[in-house]
This record gives sequence, C-alpha cells and structure tokens, in this order.
Amino acid sequence: MDNKIIELVKNQSKIEPAALLAFILVETGGQGFDKKTGKILIQFEPAWFKRQDPYAPSGLWSVNKVERQEKEWAAFNDAWKINPHAAMLSTSIGLGQIMGFNYRRIGYKSVDEMWDDAKKGIDRQLFQIIKFIESDIKLISAVKAHDWDRIATLYNGASYKELAKKIGREPYDISLKKAYESFI
Repeated sequence: MDNKIIELVKNQSKIEPAALLAFILVETGGQGFDKKTGKILIQFEPAWFKRQDPYAPSGLWSVNKVERQEKEWAAFNDAWKINPHAAMLSTSIGLGQIMGFNYRRIGYKSVDEMWDDAKKGIDRQLFQIIKFIESDIKLISAVKAHDWDRIATLYNGASYKELAKKIGREPYDISLKKAYESFI
C-alpha cells in the first residue's frame, strides 16, 4: 500500500486507521489510480447499468465480468456511449470503490461531481470512503465493533459469502479481518 495513503489515514481521526486501511486494502489493494494509465480505478457493474437503463442495447458493457482495468474501462466506455449518467451511477470508483449511485449519500449534488472530485486525488477518495462509512450508523457501529460479517453484509450485500464461493474467492469478512490484523 502506498505510504501516502497510510499517512493520510493515520492523520484523520474519524475512523480507526487499521479498520479504514483494511477497507482500502481489500477494495483496491491500496491504490486509487491505475499505475499503468493514471486513470481512477473503477469497477463497472452491468447489472446496475441495466437497472438504470433497462432499454440499453446489449454490447461490450453487458458482458463485463472481469476486474482488469483495461476491460473495466472498455465496458464503462461502451455504456457511456449509450447513457453517460447511468454508466457513472453503475460504476464503483476510487480507494473505497463507492458506487456512483451513492453520490448524494456522501454529499454531492450529482454523480458527475462525485467522479470529478475523486479524480482530484487520493485525499478526495479517502474523504469519500470516510463519508460513506460515517453516513450509515449501522456500518460505523460495525466498524467500531470489528464485526466483519456485519460490515461485509452492509458494504457488499447479504449474499457476499455465496458470491465469494461462486467466483472462488475468500469471503469479504475474512479478507477484511485479515487485512485489519495486518495493520494492528
């Protein structure tokens, strides 16, 4: 993880640094921007795009099931051509991989404003993840209690364990706990 991120996290007083670093490590490996391209890290979600624009014609966006930035951006750009607003709402961005449709929750007037702010730098992406966690009393309480299962359920949905099993990954709660322990 980038030392700048660690220092920024340690200097904020809102959330226990080890817990916040665990989120960041699990979500993005501690990066907010792609090292190759310099673009903000994204995860385009086809299912969410279809909810935002049910009449969108199939295309590259509809078969996105990868987590490589080159492919994520290709799918996002394809969706953008169809419906830019829906594409941004349907994509998670930055250190915390906050979905675009959460823009109001973290204090922005529009999803465009959220994206533009996140592109400014790691400090703005850190601001976004802190605001996201703090804006949910259940989530911040779970973070304070180190209730990894509750955090995973609130952050990634109730079926996070089934999804992890389906795609052959460690469940989110276990990953968070391990990451947290590596920072304490």
